[in-house]
Amino acid sequence: MSRWKYPLMLLGGIGISNVGAWVYLIALNLIILGETGSPLAIALLYILGPIATIFSNTWAGSLIDRVNTRLLMMGLDLFRALCIAVIPFLPSLIYVYVLAFIINVGSAIFQPTSMVYMTKLIPEKDRQRFNALRSFINSCGSLIGPGIAGILFWMGTPYTAIHINAVALLFSALIIMILPNVDVRDKETEMQRFSWELIKNDCHIVFNFSKKNAYITKIYLLFSSTTIIMTAIDSLEAAFAKGVLSISDTNYGYLLSIFGAGIIIASFINSIFTKRLAVNHLIGVGTIFTSIGYLVFYNASGFFSAVPGVFLIGFAVTFANTGYLTFYQNHVPVKIMGRFESLFRVIEASIIVAVTVVIGLAAEFTSIRPVGLIASMSFLFLGLLAWKAVTGSKRQAYFKKGVSSFNS
Repeated sequence: MSRWKYPLMLLGGIGISNVGAWVYLIALNLIILGETGSPLAIALLYILGPIATIFSNTWAGSLIDRVNTRLLMMGLDLFRALCIAVIPFLPSLIYVYVLAFIINVGSAIFQPTSMVYMTKLIPEKDRQRFNALRSFINSCGSLIGPGIAGILFWMGTPYTAIHINAVALLFSALIIMILPNVDVRDKETEMQRFSWELIKNDCHIVFNFSKKNAYITKIYLLFSSTTIIMTAIDSLEAAFAKGVLSISDTNYGYLLSIFGAGIIIASFINSIFTKRLAVNHLIGVGTIFTSIGYLVFYNASGFFSAVPGVFLIGFAVTFANTGYLTFYQNHVPVKIMGRFESLFRVIEASIIVAVTVVIGLAAEFTSIRPVGLIASMSFLFLGLLAWKAVTGSKRQAYFKKGVSSFNS
């Protein structure tokens, strides 16, 4: 248990932050939908994250790999908490969108920073179990967050719920503050001046690694593709549930809790049977069944027929994400991980913006259900590609051990 002391503390911070994030997301979705009644307005809210990633991650990776990741995570939590606390006092939706963009910039930098920190903190032999427990903690947030949001909506307004996330981020920053420092900077790194020339050189390093390790890059790109399609499909979720299925705000919260329950059960299975669950099977089977869950959901006719699809999405995506993240942490060297993830996330975010806008426009001018079904079929195709990519005797070595060194 001694070696799990700090990982469990980190998981606690992640869990607190995640509860607040769900409350914030649901509240902001309902605020925008209540003001506009438009699925396109919700889609625009969803693409703020990818746009923020494009804006920040071109240079963020070079910063992340050269600063103290723990201190950077603390600063980003405090910054986001302050910004979120201001949202209820804004005079119009335009200002809400602007501040949401700024918050997303902080989140876009926090994501690769936390990945680097976690990879340094957690030994390779414990990563699959940690990722499963992380999914479990996140799912608890998915389960508790919507429930808290529903209570807050009943007691007050979505703006009241917004403040919950600000408080959660403050608690997260306090927990990160007492975690150990895992960064050791050499003199060469400390003397490097942050400049565009340095950023260009870092891009060259990432490109060379990607070229030399084509299979690792291929698996990561598959993971990015699933993220792209899930983000695009999820941008229609609230509008479909409320507009097509006529689900109330409270029942919508329950539906998200069912999604969280699927993640909890899958995370429990994954954490208990870590040694028996092969990473490549987690990736292939998890991706396929996630797409099936979306097909069930967008074929639903009401709350009860939507439940199996939502549960399956949460259940299957947990296995897929655990597999992808474990593969990524074991094969991308931690010394370039910030730059690798940040630069690829810029590409991913650019495609997310385009795909989400197209899907949002298609849903606005046609119908949400067929658009959701077509997107879900595209997801199924990605699942089949993932299964083909991770099976076969030639690829087994990649799923047994990671890299031990890297020459840039």
